[in-house]
Amino acid sequence: MSAQPDLLYSEEEEALRAAVRDLLADHCDAPGVIARTESDTPYDLAAWKALADGMGLAGLLVPEDKGGQGASHREVAVVLEELGRAVAPVPYLTSAVVATEALLACDADDLLAELASGRRIGALAVALNVAPGGAYKVVRHEGGALHGELTAIADARAADVLLVPADDGGLYAVDASSATVTPQVSFDLTRPLATVTLDGAPGRLLGDAEVAVPRALRAGAGLLASEQLGLAEWTLTETVRYLKERKQFNRPVGGFQALKHRLAQLWLEVVNLRAAARNAADALATGEDADVAVAVAQAYAASVAVHAAEEALQLHAGIGMTWEHPIHLYLKRAKADSIAYGSAGAHRARLAELVDLQAP
Repeated sequence: MSAQPDLLYSEEEEALRAAVRDLLADHCDAPGVIARTESDTPYDLAAWKALADGMGLAGLLVPEDKGGQGASHREVAVVLEELGRAVAPVPYLTSAVVATEALLACDADDLLAELASGRRIGALAVALNVAPGGAYKVVRHEGGALHGELTAIADARAADVLLVPADDGGLYAVDASSATVTPQVSFDLTRPLATVTLDGAPGRLLGDAEVAVPRALRAGAGLLASEQLGLAEWTLTETVRYLKERKQFNRPVGGFQALKHRLAQLWLEVVNLRAAARNAADALATGEDADVAVAVAQAYAASVAVHAAEEALQLHAGIGMTWEHPIHLYLKRAKADSIAYGSAGAHRARLAELVDLQAP
């Protein structure tokens, strides 16, 4: 019989949360993030350096003998909750989770150590919408060089090294300076997408893409639920705070029963999301039923995060519609996350296969 999942936070995890939240309060305030979305430098590399180099968080998933911290997906989930609360424009999910998991499946300890230290940023060159186990586009490997175009690659603009799957079944490390990275119009301005074009770029064979890519995408999907949880919690908390302060007819707006009911329903959804996200993180850490836990979390997370952001936008009324208020960042992130690493429908279909629940 398998052990019961641990959905609670340990004292160490809560201490980690407090440290990350304090750091983000200094680096990723809402006006600063909004200003970055309007500039040519959407990434906050100072925040990334503080997270990766100062706190060593880029190497949480990497064993100590390979240059990392030797932690687990549970600690990474706590970090992602806080990054979701701040919609922080840093490539943590794509480099410290997805690219790192791909490298852990390969024999590339030197590159793994560089990503773990934060000296280099990695990006898996697979479209952001691809679900674990889903089909992904590959480039042509010919004469020791790579040729092709890959679209919708998240955080490719921030990457120093690209992990590129090729038609020979290999996963190749390509220096980002050898590729042409062209920004795409992105709905979520805090996690930009780009097109990667390779025209004879040299690549170093790392390992088997058919093993590395599904592992990386599964970890990305499972831990994305923690980011969505952090986002939903922030929007709910801020909405409750605003409705306590905003007055209409000489009483707080939050005192009206209709709004209380909406907030209570949203609170229940967020609590359920917390359980699903924590279960996915714990399953990834222990290896117990990870595929099922990830599918369950992602089948539920998208709708809750989007609903929380939509309610926040509406219940903040006129101020919520302005560009100066950060709610639009959360709504865009929630919408973009709803198709990242597979849609909710794709995960429900996958879950049905895993538990042998056939459609009528």
